[in-house]
Amino acid sequence: MKRIVILGSGESGAGAAVLAQQKGFDVFVSDMSEIKSQYKSLLNQHNILWEEKQHTEELILSADEIIKSPGIPDKAPIIKKIKTQGIHIISEIEFAGRYTDAKMICITGSNGKTTTTSLIYHILCRAGMNVGLAGNIGKSLALQVATEHHDVYVIELSSFQLDNMYDFKADIAVLMNITPDHLDRYDYKMQNYTDAKMRITQNQTPADAFIYWAEDPIICQEVQKHDSELHALRYAFTADTPLPGTMSQEQLSLRGRHNLLNSLAASAVATLAGVPQDIIIEGLSNFPGVEHRLEKAGFVGDIEFINDSKATNVDACWYALESMTKPTVLILGGLDKGNDYSQIYPLVRQKCIGLVLMGVDNKKLHDCFDHFGIPVADVSSMQVCLAECMKMARPGCCVLLSPCCASFDLFKNMEDRGEQFKNGVKKIASQG
Repeated sequence: MKRIVILGSGESGAGAAVLAQQKGFDVFVSDMSEIKSQYKSLLNQHNILWEEKQHTEELILSADEIIKSPGIPDKAPIIKKIKTQGIHIISEIEFAGRYTDAKMICITGSNGKTTTTSLIYHILCRAGMNVGLAGNIGKSLALQVATEHHDVYVIELSSFQLDNMYDFKADIAVLMNITPDHLDRYDYKMQNYTDAKMRITQNQTPADAFIYWAEDPIICQEVQKHDSELHALRYAFTADTPLPGTMSQEQLSLRGRHNLLNSLAASAVATLAGVPQDIIIEGLSNFPGVEHRLEKAGFVGDIEFINDSKATNVDACWYALESMTKPTVLILGGLDKGNDYSQIYPLVRQKCIGLVLMGVDNKKLHDCFDHFGIPVADVSSMQVCLAECMKMARPGCCVLLSPCCASFDLFKNMEDRGEQFKNGVKKIASQG
């Protein structure tokens, strides 16, 4: 019996463990952190052995194959030892793909992938297709393969997941954009990060499709560089690509130029998947949006609050600011990933009436923005952050949480950051 060890017991790890046990492997799960109760229950329900708050090397290094959580970096001591032993490391998506013949629609990009993935899923569901949602959102692909049956999966893929995918193939691959992100995981080399994103095209055949934004300079460069290696049919879109039928931008449920691109990519996928045009138009017009992505968090008087906690890089913040039509108090800060803030300088000057810097270490942000001549405040909690925002805000303005940074210095994750923001706004509004 082959032995599989799963490192990390979140959504992907627990799901991979269930599938591995179902397929007859000797399974062990190890997590350096405390395992959430819901995943302990799942593992116990299937009589899967696990450990938490440690990595027992003799139990891990005896594996024939390792399934690694995408959150674990290659520089982690246990990963270095695994590689020294020559044990193959794969992702949960790679493992799950071995046990299903469903069509795979895979979406990646530095920004817009969650919205585009959710929008594609929404349209395919409206069309009555038997479709699952997986990857960075939804239930793990492995758990769905183990316990459900879908004809199609719509999968959001991060660069971390793509790093440990080798034989998996996307029937339809979507690449939204490539801008600097997670450079701390890629030796601060943009090409390393770019190479990870381009892995979404690996193993594709002439029967498959590759959809990409043709105005992204890095994508264009990579497509040209790898021309002979890209075998799938290519479908390039631009901001000038027409929407389906006679649909206008005003009919889209999502506003802003970046969401036009997300909608165009989703429309292309749905068309290739055989969805009728009227269903595509309906889906594009009634999609409710994605939580923590330019999400309306409410009003305090006539001051609007927007939750864009999912904006964990500078490019995402640029898109958020670009869509603002009111004077804006911008909340920045968190765990910096090698950010270059200069690309948002013009929009900050044009649209921002104040900056609230929320993080453990805000020095880099001060160095970048203190000379702008607008009010700047340092905070280290959401409660104090919102109090400072209310001091800076004026009637008819907007408070935008679009931090450019990861959340792990002050919050559990970006969802926790967004929830604290929304709950704080509700509390202030109820007191007013």
